[in-house]
Amino acid sequence: MTTTTNRLIATLLAGAFATAATVSVAQAQTTAEPTHADKKAAKKQDQADKDANVAQAKADKKKTESQSKADQAAADANLKNAKKAD
Repeated sequence: MTTTTNRLIATLLAGAFATAATVSVAQAQTTAEPTHADKKAAKKQDQADKDANVAQAKADKKKTESQSKADQAAADANLKNAKKAD
């Protein structure tokens, strides 16, 4: 083989090893333990989710109560109209 071919092969091998090392480091970083900041952010997110769920439940309850009152008013109106028709 010529010197140019040897240099080309050496360069390709070096690039392959560098890529493999980069992938290995990237995989190691994604499986690392969560940092304090990550844990704190997760805790705040859990609290925000809980607050959102509570708010949604309150809104659903209020909507149900309002719908119940509206249904009662409609029933009263129907009863009043029926009595007038007699």
